[in-house]
Parts: sequence; structure tokens; C-alpha cells
Amino acid sequence: MTKVSAPSEVVIAATRRWVERAVIGLNLCPFAKGVQAKGQVHYAVSQADDAQALLVDLKQALAELHDTPAALRDTTLLIAPLALTDFWDFNDFLDRADRLLRKMHLDGVFQIASFHPQFQFADAAPDDISHYTNRAPYPILHLLREESIDRAVAAFPDAALIYEHNMETLRALGQAGWQALDVGPAPKEPAAGPGGDTAL
Repeated sequence: MTKVSAPSEVVIAATRRWVERAVIGLNLCPFAKGVQAKGQVHYAVSQADDAQALLVDLKQALAELHDTPAALRDTTLLIAPLALTDFWDFNDFLDRADRLLRKMHLDGVFQIASFHPQFQFADAAPDDISHYTNRAPYPILHLLREESIDRAVAAFPDAALIYEHNMETLRALGQAGWQALDVGPAPKEPAAGPGGDTAL
């Protein structure tokens, strides 16, 4: 059965909406607003529909980020609407992603964070609101520069406070409040308007 995704520009628009309304709007990541405002977040859509093809696109995205100055592209969100829609398959894939990072000799240069529509912390109940800190409209690999992480940690050294703030925010918001943000995946029909960054 052929998998069908929304057009790349629609996928990117849905992901931007999630970043702006949830990640920045709820201040889940206090470091996101600056790079988003400066246009330093690169949104790339992978057309991969399996793990191996996604690994190929991840390699390309890492190489492009490495070759692009941070002032132009500080970070990349590699969005995979067709691949690894099951969270546990996606979770297993992250080991392969980290191995690729080491194989490319980029460990210590980049980190790979992850988001998924079904994200679930191992130590929380399936319906716990805390999962939404890492839930996104699509499976996403977030490619981060270690230097940027170091600067962020220096500016906000107590990361535990961020986690506590996020839990308080989400519990106050509740499931109904999250749904009201309208940050789910886009419908699979084309939408009018300008396109996004790239399709791989």
C-alpha cells in the first residue's frame, strides 16, 4: 500500500505552526524563539517511507548543516511524515541515527533530538500530559549544534527548571487546552500559499 503525505509545503507549515504555538508559544524551549525569529531554523521534509531511506536523508541533512554557517542555519528540523509512524520503531531508529553521527565523525559537533506524534516517556502513564513536551505533528529529527547547546546551557544552566516549568504549563493547559492549540498534522490535500524550505 502506497503511503501518501501532504505536500512538503503543507507539512512545513504544520510544523512551523507547532513550533510557534507550542514550542515558543508555551515557552517549552526558551532557546527556540531567537533562532526562529532570525530565520536560522531550517525545515526539511524527507519523502522516505522506511528507516533506511530516512537514514540517507539524515546523512544529507547533517552534511548540509555542517557545510552551512551557523549564522545562516543554526539548526535543522528533518520532518519525516511517511517514515516510522510507530513511536517504538522511531525510538529504535534513534540508535542508528547516533551511529551515523559517529560514522560521519560529527559526534561532539551535533546532537540529534527527537519528536513524534506518539512520543511517550518510559516512566509515565500512556495518557500523561508530560508526553506533549516531545509530541509534534510528524516524526522529527532535530539536528542541533553542540556549540549552540553549550551557549544555551551557559545562559540557562539549571535545565531542571525548564522541565519543571514545562510540566506546570502542560498540566495547567490540560488535554483540551493542547487540542485547542491546533498543532496536529496537516490534511493531505494541497494548501494555497508559499512553500517551505526543502524537500529531500
